[in-house]
Amino acid sequence: MKSLFLAWQAPADSVRSRAWFPVGRLDADTEASHYRFRYTHGAEKARDDLGFSPLLAFPDFKQSYESDELFPLFKNRVLSPKRTDFADYIRWLDLDRGDADPITILSVSGGERVTDDLEVFPKIGTDAEGNFCVRFFLHGLRYLGDRAIQRAAELKVGDKLQIMIEVNNPATGLAVALSTSDYQMIGWAPRYLVEDLVTGAPNAPALAATVARINDEAAPLNQRILIDYSGRAPAGKQPMSTRDFTPLLD
Repeated sequence: MKSLFLAWQAPADSVRSRAWFPVGRLDADTEASHYRFRYTHGAEKARDDLGFSPLLAFPDFKQSYESDELFPLFKNRVLSPKRTDFADYIRWLDLDRGDADPITILSVSGGERVTDDLEVFPKIGTDAEGNFCVRFFLHGLRYLGDRAIQRAAELKVGDKLQIMIEVNNPATGLAVALSTSDYQMIGWAPRYLVEDLVTGAPNAPALAATVARINDEAAPLNQRILIDYSGRAPAGKQPMSTRDFTPLLD
């Protein structure tokens, strides 16, 4: 069983401009071809704070949706294998074509589309000691200008990045920024991971951010730098276990 969360981003003109909310959870048993989607308490919070409405594909907050096929809302966020650029797409994600099922692809790609404000990300798991590792594309590089883009292009696979917690980011408030060894900021961790990444900060130096892949200029900026971020959750606490991530139905 693999689990993905669906995040919704508030409109730019809202009172909480561009804030992220985890609004749904997809549980996928790909071997048994069984898929289940439920809204989370984050959907209710997004509704109460900013007027988020149920998605057309899942019109009822209090219903469990089940299917023997991946729901179109998620399937349509994966590039078709019939596309001529599918091989490049899989390479950018650092995946092998034979192992690149839609759930695995979405776990890395995020499933972003220009037509909506939704994004997909994997549920973080831990081992017996609470260690975790999550892979994501560096966010926000395009906002930092040519110098940051050039410095990012000079990175090599395996390079260690500096991790900085921002408490007064002008756009998001709390944020996790990443910079090179010579302290050139190159971007941020995804906003929907910030709470758990910050919670794990007291366990430094277990925290580490490493360059997993550098894609060439053919890849869009938001898929240019792939990061492996590892850490250790506080004792007795699982990542993504707060109320916002908890499904409305058991």
